[in-house]
Amino acid sequence: MFTLLQTAAPAAQGGGWSMWIMLALIFVVMWFFMIRPQRKQQKELENFRNALKNGDKVVTIGGIYGTVCEVKEDYVLIEVDKDVKIRVSKQALVKDFTDPNRQ
Repeated sequence: MFTLLQTAAPAAQGGGWSMWIMLALIFVVMWFFMIRPQRKQQKELENFRNALKNGDKVVTIGGIYGTVCEVKEDYVLIEVDKDVKIRVSKQALVKDFTDPNRQ
């Protein structure tokens, strides 16, 4: 029985490296499938906001649909109905996915 315990001890010490390798692989997989696509989506949204021009159809984060009338550095003037315009922050805008020409 004493010899059985002595042979099992060296095998347990080698398991430490495999644990660290497994943790590193889990982190790489999480980065590849979760963090990387989210960064790509954020970059696309930032490019969309910087390229806004008059006539673009947009949706605010609150769900208000409108057409861009005026673009300034920090905000955008949106026409939501005939002669009804609102001023919103650029950070509150997302693409209008209902427009098939704009993807």
